[in-house]
Order: sequence, then C-alpha cells, then structure tokens
Amino acid sequence: MKVAIIGAGNMGGAIARGLAHGHYIDAHEIIVSNPNNEKLEKLKAELESINVTNCNKEAAQDADIIIVAVKPWKVEEVLKPLNLKHHQILVSVAAGLTIEELAHSVDPEMPIFRVVPNTAISERESLTLLAARNASESQINTMLKLFNEMGVAMLIEEKQIAAGTALTSCGIAYVLKYVQAAMQAAVELGFKPQDAKTMVAQTIEGAARLLLNNKESHPALEIEKVTTPGGITIKGINSLEHDGFPAAVINAIKKTSI
Repeated sequence: MKVAIIGAGNMGGAIARGLAHGHYIDAHEIIVSNPNNEKLEKLKAELESINVTNCNKEAAQDADIIIVAVKPWKVEEVLKPLNLKHHQILVSVAAGLTIEELAHSVDPEMPIFRVVPNTAISERESLTLLAARNASESQINTMLKLFNEMGVAMLIEEKQIAAGTALTSCGIAYVLKYVQAAMQAAVELGFKPQDAKTMVAQTIEGAARLLLNNKESHPALEIEKVTTPGGITIKGINSLEHDGFPAAVINAIKKTSI
C-alpha cells in the first residue's frame, strides 16, 4: 500500500514520522511532497527510506491513499490538478473543510475521509477522529489502523466533528491549562518549575491510564478511591466544585463545539 502525504509542515511531518515508525506501512511506500526543500531534507535525514518530491502530482499518481495536510485555503488549488482516481482514497486533515466541500475538488464518488488529529500526534499519542463518505468497511478499517499507529483513532459521524474537536483538539489545551495552574501552585509551595511539571504531567498520564486500561472504570470511581472520609482530597474536590471548576470545563467545551 502506497501513501502520499501532501504537505510537510507540522501535521504532515508528524503523520509521515508516525507511519514510518509504525508497523502497517513500510517507510519506502511513503512519499511526501512539499514546495520547501528544507522540510523535506529534514524528514529525509530522519527517515532515510521515505521518498520526497516537490511535485504533488508525482506523489499522488501511484498512491493508494492521499493525505492532504495543507492549510484549508490551499486545499482546492492543491487537489484539482491531481486528478485523483476513483480507486484512490482521499484523506484531509484540513480543519473546518467538510467532506462535501472536499468533494467539489475531486471525483465526488471517491472515498473521502475527514480526519481531526490533535497536537499529540507528534508524540504518536493523538486522539484522532475520522469521518467517512463512500468508504467500504475494509477502507474504514485500513484508515483506523493507519491512525492507530499514532495514538488512538475513532470513527464518528461528520456531524459530531465540531463537538469531538472541542473534546480532543481544543481539549488538549484545556488539560494543559490545568497543568499550568497546578505548576503555579506548586512553585508557590516551594517546588522548582521543572519538577512541578514532571509531577503534574506524570499524574495526568497515570489518571489517563487508570481510565484507558480499564473499560469498566469511570472518573467518579477513581475519585472515590482517593477521597477518604475527613481526608484532604475531598476538601480539594469540594473547593473545585465551589469555585466552579466543573462548570468552567463544561462551558469551555460547549462554546468551542459550535
């Protein structure tokens, strides 16, 4: 299976690295196109086996999957000259562009995927949302396997993308805002900033693992385990409730899901 990635910026480069380091696609079956040689040279230095080119058409012509990772306003001018074929699969990571809008630049009957990763894709830890049109079950499974190489991939309906983006793409900023606030408190309590960052980040990773590694678990159950009667944790939880922490999170997600 051959994969073409149009665009070698932060997202295109991260996808290329994730696929090349994974087990589903051989690195020599990946080709990345970009007008900027500097970005291509950097990728090639890291991943000797991948192919690079300045010509989008050269990249796409023999590819089974074409991943378009350019700015939304450039997608149409990039896609139309490619003359993609019906048997190929188009994948767009361009924010905000609907599948219907993408279809205007290609054969509208070809399989089209709209994909929303988050910035953790650079660490192969993204929660990536996928919506599909005209795709077979086999093609959907292929795309899930591809993006599972870079974290966790989830298939949703396209109408859910705005809300999903608020939870995952915007959500990563909300989590980091908590980290920043907790670090500020830790520094005030006498910890070095770097130590505080490690402590808080590892605590968040541990909390995530408690949920991800146990399907029967729930935040309420895990909170109950550490809130002993008369203990300090319940005092902190009650303080968060009193100061409006849950409402602030809910409101932030609702406001960014429009």
